[in-house]
Amino acid sequence: MSKVCQITGKKAMVGNNVSHSKRRTKRKFDVNLFNKKFFWVEEQAWITLTISAAGLRTINKKGLDAAIKEAAAKGYITEIKYLDIL
Repeated sequence: MSKVCQITGKKAMVGNNVSHSKRRTKRKFDVNLFNKKFFWVEEQAWITLTISAAGLRTINKKGLDAAIKEAAAKGYITEIKYLDIL
């Protein structure tokens, strides 16, 4: 599983280490990702998404259905994992 937010498309970035020596090395800035379980009312199903903190704020602002449709239109969501809880 790749480290990409399914809602915002955020992924790891690469930058420079800040050191006081002549050696230049790169470091990796990982995105704040976690797996979160949501109840999708329109589908009447529980789903899990790998989202970032910014993605969670987007879902809180726009709603789950609108955020999923927008992410699918941009190509961030390839598949949605449904849970068999009901």
